[in-house]
Amino acid sequence: MRYFLKLSYNGAPFHGWQSQPNAVSVQQTLEEALSTILRAPVSIIGAGRTDTGVNARIMFAHFDVDSEMNVARLNDKKRFLLSLNRLSGPDIAIHDLIPVAEDAHARFDASKRTYKYFVSFEKTPFLANISWHSPSRLDVDAMNDCAALLLRTSDFTSFAKLHSDAKTNICKVSQAKWTPWHSPFLSSESSEGDCGKGIVFTISADRFLRNMVRAVVGTLVDVGRGKLSKEAFQRIIDDCDRCSAGTSMPPQALFLWDVEYPYI
Repeated sequence: MRYFLKLSYNGAPFHGWQSQPNAVSVQQTLEEALSTILRAPVSIIGAGRTDTGVNARIMFAHFDVDSEMNVARLNDKKRFLLSLNRLSGPDIAIHDLIPVAEDAHARFDASKRTYKYFVSFEKTPFLANISWHSPSRLDVDAMNDCAALLLRTSDFTSFAKLHSDAKTNICKVSQAKWTPWHSPFLSSESSEGDCGKGIVFTISADRFLRNMVRAVVGTLVDVGRGKLSKEAFQRIIDDCDRCSAGTSMPPQALFLWDVEYPYI
């Protein structure tokens, strides 16, 4: 039988999602915990592969069990989730266990993924690990004008990590917008619609390339600083050259916010 796990994690202690030699990853941590509970080696496949330090508010992963005894263990979902949360440590939370069809796939069946990138304009120690502090204000209207161009873009080579194993750099972006972000940890008050405290970039697509969101945000920040015009931003897209785009932003402010499936 195949099962989906719905989980979230703080990316700071991990070298990304994917297992790798000599580094602790989310995938490895979960596989070790599952193998302990089910008393057999377990492999899991996630909805995506977040980079080192990137967080996930919602992530899905699937795994298989092939013994009646382990199916029985998973039937006691409450006990299983308690055990898995205990063994996974404080930086991973497993929220649900969902039986799915045997051909369901956490990565290939996802119809939409959403990321958010948080920017604060006020320095505070309480948000340093989950946002990027901009010492100067940004032109949010200009950034949104350029973000709208992403909805008409299909080839995201300019924002893709060089020498990755992606077979194509084609993505379909359905949402890309900066909006105000109001956090109780920012001391100043602001009215509805005012971007005085902070802003968040929300982007949704059918798929994302490695490092794509942080590269997009870095280029849009250059727009917000007045370093790039809308025409220059379009030229960067058209160049299909990573060297033309802006810097990759720090990972701690990036969250995989949601993953959607047609059957969940």
